[in-house]
Amino acid sequence: MKRSFIYFFLPAFICFLVLGCVSSEPASEPPPPPEDAIYRNPSYTVGQRVADLLSYMTLEEKIGQMTQVAKNFLSSPNDIKTYCLGSVLSGGGMGPVKNEPGAWADMYDHYQSVALESRLGIPILYGIDAVHGHNTVKGAVIFPHNIGLGCTGNPALVEKAAQITAIEVAATGIDWTFAPCIAVPRDERWGRTYEGFGETPGLAEIMAEASIRGYQGESLEDGKTILACPKHFLADGGTKGGDDQGNAECSEEILRKIHLPGYISALKAGSGSVMASFSSWNGKKMHGNKDLLTGLLKNELGFPGILVSDWKAIDQLPGDYTSDVTISINAGLDMIMVPDDYKTFITTLLTAVKNGKVPRERIDDAVKRILTIKFKLGLFEQPYTDRSLLPLVGCEEHREAGRECVRQSLVLLKNKNNVLPLSKETGHILVAGRGADDIGMQCGGWTISWQGMTGDITEGTTILEAIQKTVSSKTKVTYSRDGSGAGKADIGIVVIGENPYAEMEGDRQSLALSTMDINVINNVKKTGIPIIVILISGRPLIVTPEIDKWDAFIAAWLPGTEGQGIADVLFGDYNPTGKLSHTWPADMKQIPINEGDNDYDPLFPFGFGLSY
Repeated sequence: MKRSFIYFFLPAFICFLVLGCVSSEPASEPPPPPEDAIYRNPSYTVGQRVADLLSYMTLEEKIGQMTQVAKNFLSSPNDIKTYCLGSVLSGGGMGPVKNEPGAWADMYDHYQSVALESRLGIPILYGIDAVHGHNTVKGAVIFPHNIGLGCTGNPALVEKAAQITAIEVAATGIDWTFAPCIAVPRDERWGRTYEGFGETPGLAEIMAEASIRGYQGESLEDGKTILACPKHFLADGGTKGGDDQGNAECSEEILRKIHLPGYISALKAGSGSVMASFSSWNGKKMHGNKDLLTGLLKNELGFPGILVSDWKAIDQLPGDYTSDVTISINAGLDMIMVPDDYKTFITTLLTAVKNGKVPRERIDDAVKRILTIKFKLGLFEQPYTDRSLLPLVGCEEHREAGRECVRQSLVLLKNKNNVLPLSKETGHILVAGRGADDIGMQCGGWTISWQGMTGDITEGTTILEAIQKTVSSKTKVTYSRDGSGAGKADIGIVVIGENPYAEMEGDRQSLALSTMDINVINNVKKTGIPIIVILISGRPLIVTPEIDKWDAFIAAWLPGTEGQGIADVLFGDYNPTGKLSHTWPADMKQIPINEGDNDYDPLFPFGFGLSY
């Protein structure tokens, strides 16, 4: 019987031992380090502290540090401690129940307190897509999206916007923004066109550097700065057909000439992290491209920071999940935005390391990078929210900076008979169109929620409200969504454009104006009064069939919450200075069209813009 027992149950016992070794459930913990451990003492260098902390860490704790989880997918906040998670993020719309700055700070501090209860007391990095202001938080200032900032040609202003964003993000405790996007969009059909500064590498270069300086300041340890994350490495703006997460088909020469310069600039400015792209280069997914992630970014360019994945992006690699994890980590990714089934990720990577598929040296390198940033941010000494910053969220000074960004981002494309600027004493102004009184449409995607939404979604000034505030008390301002009732007006201002969208949802094969918008314009125009068209959009749209009917035309892009900047231009308080960051195509047959193309014959060329 004894022999029979062993015969039948020994295999199962061995299996139990093996599975126990690779379980995501943590093994019995070693004793905590001494209170006088080097890593706890800020008088030592960051390098010394990192080396000391690494020496105490188990493999499970190291892999936990490489794991980033979206807050809504945490089985319990206690899992931050249990698995020694390195990072938590709020995806689009993932915030506290009450969306206000103080509640965000409470949420952050709670998660951080759990992390500090772990054996080693390693704080988490908290990430968010603050891509045009602290755009998920109600009441924060929402700046123009990057396409508009590119039109300002003013890196100092871009730096200021990033600096203000950093302050408002830090006020809610959060340490890390997944910005700036320094894509070079080469095809306006791409739904993320508005996230890039423009179609040329030169714009990406100067604005990337400015953004990094704004977010990170002189020192990451400064409580008013946050970690930047230029994205998406590499060539996300060069995919065929403008296909989001698609394939960039180009030579290495073009890759380096068009899509790389912005990253070189960002690294020179000291960016502490970089995000890899969903997209592929000549058929190979970027998240598995070791030649580019490690060979180019880390080795050739000497990037010392954290290379983080995009949302669940490793799942798109060919093969099963074990293969996805193994290939992506070996390719050079340091932290994986899982973002949901973190227990499976941890188990899978732990198994891969123990099976020799991922070298322990690769794990140590990744964790060293992560810990280095955490020490540089001062999280071990100041892990909690500085609540003295909370009154600055959405403050008047910040809104004035947003207003200035709007002023400088507007591009005046047509001004027949100098109809602009308008007199503040004009007798009757009709304001029409669905974009005239819609803060959500002004802000576009990545605002409060992932895709954004129309309507009164946050605090701000709509274009209609701005006009009403600007004109003389004797001027009559009426609003008509459909353009009716224009007969008695002296002039019509029609605000048209795109509904909010982000990423994949924004890909379009036709960039024509909507029938609804054309009808509004026609309703106003048929009365015979002069008409000014303001276009709210994330890219140039095809206006050639209609523009001859318009007396003036302003590309306002996605200006954000400070619509007063548009009224400043309309009424001459600011002389327009914006220049096109994208070539404006005459028709869809020209797309893709970019400066320097053969047979370059656009409606408006790159860099075009009128003044008064």
